[in-house]
Amino acid sequence: MAVKVVVVDGHALTRFGLKMLAAENPDLEVVDEASTGAEARAIIAAASPDVVTVAVALPDGNGLRLARELRDRYPALGIVVLTSHGEDDVLFRALETGASAFVGKSAPVEEILCAIRHASVAASSFTATGLANAMARRHAAHLTLSPREREVLHLLGEGVSIPAIARTLFVSPSTAKTYVSRLYEKLGVSNRAQALMAALRIGLIHSDATPA
Repeated sequence: MAVKVVVVDGHALTRFGLKMLAAENPDLEVVDEASTGAEARAIIAAASPDVVTVAVALPDGNGLRLARELRDRYPALGIVVLTSHGEDDVLFRALETGASAFVGKSAPVEEILCAIRHASVAASSFTATGLANAMARRHAAHLTLSPREREVLHLLGEGVSIPAIARTLFVSPSTAKTYVSRLYEKLGVSNRAQALMAALRIGLIHSDATPA
């Protein structure tokens, strides 16, 4: 049985595109569409879809607010949030609404199909391409290294051993170990390689291991 989809989007071209996309995939069927949140509420109540795609921006309001309302009203409904802009804050707001998936309108067709199919079988489980990187950027925004921790990170990046770090910083080996341990704790890692990878991923260092 095909997954029943309702498309909620203020742009007729987007609604048409999703209908054509579903028509090419026998496991999906767009059973109705709405251009506003007001229309969507009535249509969803009548059509009982498995999945609804909701644009972030709607002519009569905020699509994320509608997604939150739908999640509260229909716990088993798959909700795919579609956006023209993939900013991290929009992604996290979609996550907080209880959406099942977040995907850009310009994403590859397979990515959009995967989001709809995911929502149909795991309504309460959130998925989004780039979620891990967005989480890392959020972590980095709240992560503050002391000047000494930045020195230690720089030395680790140069392959300097802990005893050599102690000599470079004119501290005891145990103090150097403490600095390294605190750095690992802040980065959520347990060894040098993980620390450098984490620091590179969140922008604390560049590919030449120079602190940002």
